[in-house]
This record gives sequence, C-alpha cells and structure tokens, in this order.
Amino acid sequence: MVVILMTMKKIDYYIPLYKNKLYHFYNRGNGTEKIFFKEENYYYFLKQYEKYLSDFIDTFAYCLLPNHFHILGRVKNDNPDIVSETFRKFFISYSMSINVQEKRKGNLFQRGFKRKIIKDEKYFYAAVYYIHSNPVHHGITKDLTQYKFSSYNSLCGNNKTILCRDELMEWFGGKNNFIKYHTEMKSKVFGDDYIIDD
Repeated sequence: MVVILMTMKKIDYYIPLYKNKLYHFYNRGNGTEKIFFKEENYYYFLKQYEKYLSDFIDTFAYCLLPNHFHILGRVKNDNPDIVSETFRKFFISYSMSINVQEKRKGNLFQRGFKRKIIKDEKYFYAAVYYIHSNPVHHGITKDLTQYKFSSYNSLCGNNKTILCRDELMEWFGGKNNFIKYHTEMKSKVFGDDYIIDD
C-alpha cells in the first residue's frame, strides 16, 4: 500500500479553516523547547482544548509529545476568523499556566499554528496512523499502543470521550479494522518522503 501523507514541503500557517473540512493541526514549542514539563500538563492541555475548542472542532485523533502536538479535527464553525481566534485564546491560556509553573516568560509555542487540509480518504487514514505512531517515530516508545498521551487507547476503549469515536470507526470499517490498520502500517508512513517536519 502506498501512503501519501504530505506532498508539499512548504508550511502554510494561513490555510483557511473552512466549515466541514478536515485538518491536521500541529505545532511545537518555541525553538526546541518543551511544551509539556509534567504529566499533569498533558491532561491540562486536553482539558483546556476541550474548554475552548469543543464547540468549534470535531476531534478525531491527537498525540501530545514533550515539545509538540498533533490534532486531527473537522471545523464546525463557518467563520474561520473565529476558529483561529479561539485557537489563539487556547494557546494563550495554556501558555500562561506553563509560564507560571516554570517561572518563564515569553512565547511557549511557535507563532502561527500549522495545519494541513485532509484532501482525501487515504490521507485521512494515513494521518490518523501518523499521529498515533509519532511517539514511535521520535523514539519515545516502541509500541504506539502503550503511549499514554495519544488518542489511540481512548478510541479503542468505551469510556466517555470528546473524540468522534463512532464516526472514525465507521471510516475504518470498525474497531478491528482500525487496530489492524495500525498494526499492519508499522513503518510504511515513515519509510517514505511524505513526513511532516515536526
């Protein structure tokens, strides 16, 4: 199976956020700085994300790593400026908390969060896998199913979640196919030249 995850090397911070379109959102700490310093920071990030963005974004997958994050979501609001501004408020809220915790000043995140529009079904499948396997790619874990700060286990479980779990499983043709896809893909995405530079 040939998986095309990204064919453009140019990063665009200004891709419009159109209603009902799917996007891969991602950003990293300023420079190479961490954005998560303690375990509770990951949970706080998700809490603030839900608080600020659950009315604006349907969320399908995410992965939080020490110095960057990935989120796969669909825009629900028809005003792209409001969505961008809400993301900005979310980042400010989280950054202020971390700055107090770490006794630091200045920007926590790189300016202008990045996004890529999901153009087709193949890209959607690949993006979900890419997001969940990112900790393996970065050498944080050898098994993506064991990483605590991605959506993989929430999607496979039955606990209440803000994720669009049922819809995502329909895309994959059920939970068994979802798990099989993650098992069989292994290094295929990371073996080509279509990796997002994160």
